[in-house]
Amino acid sequence: MPTNDNDPAKRGPTLSSSDPHGHAALLLVESLIHGLCENSTLSVGQAVEITERAISVQFDQAEAADGEGAPLWRSHALLSVIAASLQVDGGDEPTSPQLVL
Repeated sequence: MPTNDNDPAKRGPTLSSSDPHGHAALLLVESLIHGLCENSTLSVGQAVEITERAISVQFDQAEAADGEGAPLWRSHALLSVIAASLQVDGGDEPTSPQLVL
């Protein structure tokens, strides 16, 4: 049965900090969020809330993983950096979302 290298059943070295698929996915999502904020489809506040929710879930998963959680803690750190970059984008004035037709 064929498998792909994104199979969550795989553990160990395939989930290292040098995981190119994970980094590419995270960069793509961060770029998408910034783009949605730039065109006012998503407010910066909403983007920060979404990111903080992901951070919370990631934190819970890393804690539950005990000694196996090192890759999860690295992901947690990356999500925290994304949240901080979104907060900087917010400036002093909130951006209100607009419906895109």
